[in-house]
Amino acid sequence: MTLQIPTTGLATWHRPSTRVAAALAITALACVAAMVVDQRTVLGAPVWAKLLKFAISGALYFFTWGWLVSLLPRFRRTAHVATNVVIVLFIAEYAVMVFQAVRGRPSHFNNATPLDNTLFQIMGGMVAVIWIATLVLTVLLMFTRLEDRATHWAVRTGAVISLIGIGLGALMTSPTAAQMASLKATGASALVGAHSVGVTDGGPGLPILGWSTTGGDLRIPHFAGMHALQLLPLVALGLGLLATRIPRLRDSAVRVRLVWVATLGYAGLVALVTWQALRGESLVHPSAPTLTAAGALLAAVVLGGVASVYRPSRELVR
Repeated sequence: MTLQIPTTGLATWHRPSTRVAAALAITALACVAAMVVDQRTVLGAPVWAKLLKFAISGALYFFTWGWLVSLLPRFRRTAHVATNVVIVLFIAEYAVMVFQAVRGRPSHFNNATPLDNTLFQIMGGMVAVIWIATLVLTVLLMFTRLEDRATHWAVRTGAVISLIGIGLGALMTSPTAAQMASLKATGASALVGAHSVGVTDGGPGLPILGWSTTGGDLRIPHFAGMHALQLLPLVALGLGLLATRIPRLRDSAVRVRLVWVATLGYAGLVALVTWQALRGESLVHPSAPTLTAAGALLAAVVLGGVASVYRPSRELVR
């Protein structure tokens, strides 16, 4: 049996996406150097840390879409336009973030001055359009059939969860209780919105990532959801490679079932860390209810995986 894993030559990939991914990888290195030279902080975090994280995340995002667009047998022109829109807006948003970093000011949730507020509102509009363009790309993938059925479903479900993950960023834009009190009392607040829940932004956090270790952090579900687009296709690819050594995995129905188990498990993980963050609970200090839910999720994934492998299978009708 010959496994048909969808691959395309680099020449057929969406070139602007791959170029931007490469540029962002270089930018990430530049941010590391900037953090060594410029040790200023903004809200308790290194001023260039956010730009480093955005560069790495953006590189992964655009590299993946460069590949996915190349797999589309139809609607290629529409996909190119939507992807180019995302590229332009991401670059523009990143430029605003660089501008604010140079000034030593927060780029997100900043309401301290009319300029700061205007820049943040512009960035918010850009993100909304990026979400819509990503929705268009996700819909196009829904109408795309790939030869390897496990990858076919991994790409589809990964794109949907990624879209949800991007949308979860909207949870950060609501004012906190302290900010709301300030707005009611004085009509003004230097910041409107926050990453953290239950604690102030800028407190103790994980190295590099900066995720709060004392309270909830909405960046976690945002990050986890967005990168389903990379992780789930990698699961399908890994299963395809393992199938060359494990005969049971050569049955495409088995690999499809395992991809669905991984998808549901990953969706459950995103839901779990969202619930945890909204309750103001740190990722590294989970409560008993969180541990119970995590244990149940892990057990369900393990049992689902075992059942997927050992269940008598027949080829599913395409």
